[in-house]
Parts: sequence; C-alpha cells; structure tokens
Amino acid sequence: MTHEPLQLSVEEPQPGDFLWVLMETDAQGRPVRIARRAEATCASYEAALAAGTRALNAQLHRAEPAHA
Repeated sequence: MTHEPLQLSVEEPQPGDFLWVLMETDAQGRPVRIARRAEATCASYEAALAAGTRALNAQLHRAEPAHA
C-alpha cells in the first residue's frame, strides 16, 4: 500500500495559539502545498500535535478499500 507523501507540522500563528498543518511533499521531502489545515487553533502544542496526528491518520486511511 502506498500513501501520498505528507508532512505534519504545528505552527503558532499567535502566542499561545497552535494549529496543525498537513503539507504534501515532493520526492525530496520538501513541502510543496497545504493538503489540510486545522480550522481552529488549540491551546497547546501537544493538543495541536494530537489533533494533527488524528487528521494525518484519517487522510492516510481515507482512500483505503474497506475490508470484507
């Protein structure tokens, strides 16, 4: 099974406000465009990272065929 190349990062646009961003990457692993980003900020880096990890997992598994 292959997945689209994605990178998860957490940004702090304002002090104390954190959001996750999923970036598509090129063959060298460099981010090339935003695939998805949080709609709302989180109060901590850890909360944004956890939410981003869930979003990454959902993105990776959204195209998987259902198991019979």
